[in-house]
Amino acid sequence: MKTTKILLPLATLVAAGAIAVGSGATFTSTSANTISSVTSGTLTQSNSKANAAIFNLTNIKPGDIVNGSLTIKNTGSLPATFTLTETSSTNSFTAANLTLDITNTTTGTTVWSGTFGDLVDGTPNDLGLVDAGVSNVYTFSAKLKTTTPNADQGKTASAAFQWDSVQADATTTNQ
Repeated sequence: MKTTKILLPLATLVAAGAIAVGSGATFTSTSANTISSVTSGTLTQSNSKANAAIFNLTNIKPGDIVNGSLTIKNTGSLPATFTLTETSSTNSFTAANLTLDITNTTTGTTVWSGTFGDLVDGTPNDLGLVDAGVSNVYTFSAKLKTTTPNADQGKTASAAFQWDSVQADATTTNQ
């Protein structure tokens, strides 16, 4: 008898549930998205004279000019700020007899002009923002002044340079 008291209410609940499900309509809706993805960009550069001298002249004499050019290209997919750093330099010529001019010949911008070796070693010089795929040609011109005295015979000067790029500032993209 106790079993009947328990089973009867349980059977009533099951029957009521079956009637409720079977008697009404239920609206449903479904939506989906394809796989969302993010791909990082790349930051690379090419140097037409990588690991080589920009110029090399022996037997320079007063009034001579030596020009060396190279192309720096942003080969990555991201815009980047480029810098030029003189990593080391020596100049045994008297005073400012040997000068150096560095020009971005693509834009016509003077990057630096002064006594050879006077760029501060280790200090980056800003070359500006360069978009992906853009090349810039830089010309280095060293000149021995026509007034250079005999005391500068047999003197030498040298410099090494490094080109760096840093990604442009981060942005927020709303889609």
